[in-house]
Amino acid sequence: MDVGRQPSVIRPEMASAHLYEKGKVITGIEDAEAMENVTVYHAGTAVVDGQLVTNGGRVLAVTALGDTFENARNLAYEACEKIDFEGKTLRHDIGLRALRGRDAWDA
Repeated sequence: MDVGRQPSVIRPEMASAHLYEKGKVITGIEDAEAMENVTVYHAGTAVVDGQLVTNGGRVLAVTALGDTFENARNLAYEACEKIDFEGKTLRHDIGLRALRGRDAWDA
């Protein structure tokens, strides 16, 4: 990444469909965490019997850096798609207004 440019950040969150459902095995986390310019934050996770599982509420947040907002958003969602667990919900509208420009804020 060109250090002369200000990176953009986006952070979609993943939640359990039932906000307090616990014990669902989380897969793909290593693949997402291994991506360059991506950080996965754990909120509602736990390790049970050596497996990463949901522990209720907003389970994970994914942050990505990019040389443009659009690139950061795309990278964050690419990382989110690598992660899965039963009941996973993910908003796909995070950052859409910013991509559409100021007129979108009035809509």
